[in-house]
Amino acid sequence: MKIAVASEGKLVAQHFGHCERFNIFTVQEGKITDSQFVQNPGHKPGFLPNYLNDLGVNVVISGGMGGGAIEIFNAKGIQVITGASGDAEETVRKFLAGSLQSNGSICHEHQHRDSCGGH
Repeated sequence: MKIAVASEGKLVAQHFGHCERFNIFTVQEGKITDSQFVQNPGHKPGFLPNYLNDLGVNVVISGGMGGGAIEIFNAKGIQVITGASGDAEETVRKFLAGSLQSNGSICHEHQHRDSCGGH
């Protein structure tokens, strides 16, 4: 399984599309076995869900995310967790332990990109 965390450095980004990069964790038998990061190639409607799908991602974690991206991920069978914050790797560990739940944080406007996780 591959889990992508929208990130600013090592922290979970609050707006999926405008994150600095994606920390991608490979998980086998419930444990992180590898991690890498890829720079965000750019925010264009519909692009990032397809990009991450092409990288083999199964789960995406972010602070907030637009409804269109969530719909595309859902159509591809990729699980979306929103409302996350803190250290990216620790957030993945919480997900694997079953203690991280999505709060459904959906960004409706791009003008507030620094505060999407706060609604």
